[in-house]
Amino acid sequence: MIRSIKFVSVPVRDQDVALEFYTKKLGFTIGTDQPFDGTQRWIELRIPGADTGLVLFTPRGHEDRIGGFMNMSFVCDDLQKTYEEMVARGVEFVQPPKTESWGSSSIFKDPDGNTFVMSAR
Repeated sequence: MIRSIKFVSVPVRDQDVALEFYTKKLGFTIGTDQPFDGTQRWIELRIPGADTGLVLFTPRGHEDRIGGFMNMSFVCDDLQKTYEEMVARGVEFVQPPKTESWGSSSIFKDPDGNTFVMSAR
């Protein structure tokens, strides 16, 4: 029986640049960082307080997925506060916090142009 999602993969061009962004600006921690195939590393990141992780890895032949809309969403306790903290760290937002009938969300992007939705619990 499936119980959870272990990680979500984010395609990136430069793993070092991505690693710095996700650790320094988003506050994720390194779970694993090891050689993979001679050209990339397997970098698994942990999100504090979450079971699901993030992998900074681009499978060979999938480079066209870099810089797109990610079909996953981050969640935080206080959207406005998290938005302000991330802006102060230099994270670029495509959409500041916005409230709709279904809830509140914002959209930010990483150095590769991958865009992510962030919403409140």
